[in-house]
Amino acid sequence: MSELYLPYMNSRFHYTLEGDGNQLLVCLHGFGESAMHFRPLIQELGHQFTIIAIDMPLHGKTEWQEKRGLEKNDLAAVIQELMTQYKFTRFSLLGYSMGGRLALCTVEKMAEKLDNLMMVAGDGLRNNPWHMFVTQTSIGNRIFKYNTYHPQFFFSLIKVWRKLGLLNESIYKFVLHRMDQPEKRKQVYEVWTILRHMMPNKKLCKQLLSRYNVNTLLIFGKYDRVIPPELGKRFVDGSFPCKTLILDKGHQLISTQLGLVIKSNL
Repeated sequence: MSELYLPYMNSRFHYTLEGDGNQLLVCLHGFGESAMHFRPLIQELGHQFTIIAIDMPLHGKTEWQEKRGLEKNDLAAVIQELMTQYKFTRFSLLGYSMGGRLALCTVEKMAEKLDNLMMVAGDGLRNNPWHMFVTQTSIGNRIFKYNTYHPQFFFSLIKVWRKLGLLNESIYKFVLHRMDQPEKRKQVYEVWTILRHMMPNKKLCKQLLSRYNVNTLLIFGKYDRVIPPELGKRFVDGSFPCKTLILDKGHQLISTQLGLVIKSNL
């Protein structure tokens, strides 16, 4: 495995390079993870693809030095530079969890160069009202920042929601795990804020996937309560080539087995 850096404006994107295939696969990781998370896929996909996994801002070893958030054009420019550097004219794209939302943003900018889109427990298939409120409105962002350092009201609120059945047990535990310590809350606030413009236009994405005949693979975990399989049913409308797979797992899907599943269904 090679660990490398790509200079971009005032920043540096860290990425890993593995595999020796004649097709390019770009992987975008989930929240709190890094490019290293995709290493289990190499065994099954490394001979078909050259696999580049990119650390997003505030993740892994990427150094984001711009005085602004990440934009869709930034991610597209980084991917294009990597394609040029390694002499690829087309690529496939895999987004896991948060990376699914980033993958859809990339579809908006680069669909004409895409062969395959793989969304693995992918975020971005629906609009989360809380996420929209705290990232897309100034008052919501101020409340979010206040909650980061004064979380008592927030914790009381989610306990009430849980008792009322508005939050299932899995989501409740997931939220607590992400927000139970000051440094975790700070990370959520900073990541959500820096990625606030990475909001895909789902209607446009489906139109582009259809126009450029992009082979799309949606993979979910049967027991995933964070990104449930039902979201795929709402997204798939028959207008673009798509296959949906539901694995006998939860949210954590990146594994050697996933590599085999992908290879068997492309």
